[in-house]
Amino acid sequence: MEMIHVRLVSPVDLTPEAVGLLAGDRYVFNLVVLPGSAQSPDGDAVECDILTGAANGVLRKLRELELDRRGSIIIEPVEMAFSGAAAEAEQKQLGALAHAPVWEEVEARIRAEGTYLPSFYVYLVIAGVIGAVGIITNSQILIVAAMVVGPEYGAITSVALGIDRGNGTRVRQGLFALTAAFLLAIVVTFLFSLAVRGFGLQPGAFELGIRPVSTLIDAPNFFSVVVAVLAGIVGIMSLTQARTSALLGVFISVTTIPAAADIGVSCAFSSWSEARGSLVQLLLNIVLLIVIGVLTLRFQRALWQYISRRSGRLGGR
Repeated sequence: MEMIHVRLVSPVDLTPEAVGLLAGDRYVFNLVVLPGSAQSPDGDAVECDILTGAANGVLRKLRELELDRRGSIIIEPVEMAFSGAAAEAEQKQLGALAHAPVWEEVEARIRAEGTYLPSFYVYLVIAGVIGAVGIITNSQILIVAAMVVGPEYGAITSVALGIDRGNGTRVRQGLFALTAAFLLAIVVTFLFSLAVRGFGLQPGAFELGIRPVSTLIDAPNFFSVVVAVLAGIVGIMSLTQARTSALLGVFISVTTIPAAADIGVSCAFSSWSEARGSLVQLLLNIVLLIVIGVLTLRFQRALWQYISRRSGRLGGR
């Protein structure tokens, strides 16, 4: 049984309407009203549990009351619940809609990834250096490690959400963060690789041009496009369904960080054609992930809205 717990602080004049809305919904359970007990903001405290599949419609109506502006709405996941009435309502009335994503929660999760603290840039630079070591030593394990460390997918999904919602500020902030972070990573990996070359620390095989890892990265082709498209779909689906294991798979399937690292390494070793190929690979993957992210978000909303209409319940937004 999938539920969310909702805590409200409601201004006194809105409480009767809010409570009436919640009490009249057959998918709302465990409703508790504590008049005058909330402070900062002041008002009535209201708590309830809502079946996840019906949460979008309920939350939409609460926001139409301006409870999010005049009071507050807090959403928490319910890890475990035992309720015969709730289980029966989910199984017999919601059907497929029981597994609908809570879009408020999904978007909050994506927005949280769209905050670009100094650690965002530090992680990306460190990932770039790890990727550079992997390229120079022909270590695929280190390339995978660099992909896992890299935080860029959060910024990519934030840009996709900004485009989907028409939020130009979010799009500009995300694109600036991606551009600045990747440029910084490329510069640092270039300086690191230049030092490796200057001290003659590169392995003999790399010096002789035996660079299988680099060749995989700097040669964008049809298969690169296929992987980026599929990764973009899986990435957004994993965010909407809170599937962290699938999201980890996205991190280690698309060569954004390795491509940036290979640009720095190739420039340091004067391999200009490889640097151009890696630059194309990097831009191709970022653009595809953003475009596919937008399309997947819109498709999922449309799909769940269709399911909602078929079931007679507005569960999409």
